[in-house]
Amino acid sequence: MYSTLLSSILQDNTLLLILLGVFVVVVAVILGLVPINIWFRALVSGAHVSMSRLIGMKLRKITISTIIDAYITSKKAGLDISINDLETHYMAGGNVTKVAYALIAAHSARIALTYDAAKAIDLAGRDVLAAVQGSVKPRVIETPGFISAVAKDGIELNVKARVTLRSNIGRLIGGAGEETILARVGEGIVTTVGSAENHKNILQNPDLISKTVLAKSLDAGTAFEILSIDIADIDVGRNIGAELNIGQAEADKKIAQAKAEERKAMAIAVEQEMRAKTQEMRATVLQAEAEVPKAIAGAFRDGKLGIMDYYRMQNMVADTDMRRALSGAEGTAKKPIK
Repeated sequence: MYSTLLSSILQDNTLLLILLGVFVVVVAVILGLVPINIWFRALVSGAHVSMSRLIGMKLRKITISTIIDAYITSKKAGLDISINDLETHYMAGGNVTKVAYALIAAHSARIALTYDAAKAIDLAGRDVLAAVQGSVKPRVIETPGFISAVAKDGIELNVKARVTLRSNIGRLIGGAGEETILARVGEGIVTTVGSAENHKNILQNPDLISKTVLAKSLDAGTAFEILSIDIADIDVGRNIGAELNIGQAEADKKIAQAKAEERKAMAIAVEQEMRAKTQEMRATVLQAEAEVPKAIAGAFRDGKLGIMDYYRMQNMVADTDMRRALSGAEGTAKKPIK
């Protein structure tokens, strides 16, 4: 009887140990799947989240602390954001914390910003929190260095401007960024200075640049609203007009020199051609003069020329040479033919 009782007790203890082991395993699994501390913190913060949802987030490999912190913060700020929306945005690759803080900042500043709009801005790659902060507190950006512009009198002015911007929440999606604003401001400065008759007018009234540039609605199509454009500094640069005139004069001088050289070369060519023709004519004359004695001899043989005719011709040549000598001209007549 005692042995039977003892075996019964041992069987009961074994069963209890098995049940206790199962209970410990179940508790360990639950503690491993359910972050009790996060669940308790959400419970005491008035943002209750069921354990089944926490287990589901754990299985979906979602950073539970990030979602719960954003959920608690939004609940404390009086925003109605569901835990499911936060999960969806997180799984889409968004920054849940920044979206929550941006909605809280917009709610506090009475800026109309819905959760869908904030989520779209964040997924578009923009910093939604910085955008809300920039809408509440405008910020100042400067042109990258000096912008060079030339007035109508040819004087260069180097201008540096400061632009005060406020984020436009409604145009954050698809709106141009700061680079476009700075490029448009630089274009406006160049246009304004270039339209001035004298650079002194700009130096005396720098606000002409601000007024003209602001009137062009440079913030159209951008994610910002331009509040003001202030001229920080203006420096007088080079006399571009004088440099251009000097350069043009140098170019004209070189062109004139080239044309003169061309004319000179043409004159030399003409002179050489004339010399060649003169030499050719002299050779022809010499050749003709060489034929004269032959012609005279032939005339003597044929009886067409007498001795007296020959003497008269020689006298005429001598008389001609004497006249040329008296007048200072070089005699060109040949000696009498022997």
